[in-house]
Amino acid sequence: MEIAISIILIIIILASLGGIFYITSFNKLNDLKTKIVEAEVIIDENLRIKYDTLIRISNTIKKYMKSDKNYFKEYEKLNTMNISNFDMDRKLNEGFTLILKMCDDLDLDKDEELNQELEKVRELDEKLCAAKNYYNKNTSLQNAIIRKFPTNIIARIHKFKIKLFFDGKDMDDEIIDDFKI
Repeated sequence: MEIAISIILIIIILASLGGIFYITSFNKLNDLKTKIVEAEVIIDENLRIKYDTLIRISNTIKKYMKSDKNYFKEYEKLNTMNISNFDMDRKLNEGFTLILKMCDDLDLDKDEELNQELEKVRELDEKLCAAKNYYNKNTSLQNAIIRKFPTNIIARIHKFKIKLFFDGKDMDDEIIDDFKI
């Protein structure tokens, strides 16, 4: 009788430990998922603000230009295109580089309103950089948990998937030159 009680007690203890491990692992995956989603929201919001700011800046620059050529046409259409935040970020960075070049070429250092808008874009870039680093850090942690045994079983049960890093790099594929700068 004592042996049966001991076996039942051992089974209960092992089941309890398994349950605690399961709950802890699931909560960790959920916490990381929440952090990743929060970072995505911040990135998305700041990209929208950056886009609007760059359009305002480009409209200001157009006033100073002597020709009617629209150098910003490609960037003005970004809000109607169906592109990922990865690509939107790259395009907006290209647009900002173009704007800085044009500001230098047109010698627009004295336009105080333009300088404030440029400073706003730089601040947005800092926020974006921080959010992207936070996103990538938590994505890396989540992906590591999803790949390891036995937490990969818990991840599979709850349909957690490996996520790409913000730069779009898929660490599981064979393509080694898909880092985009």
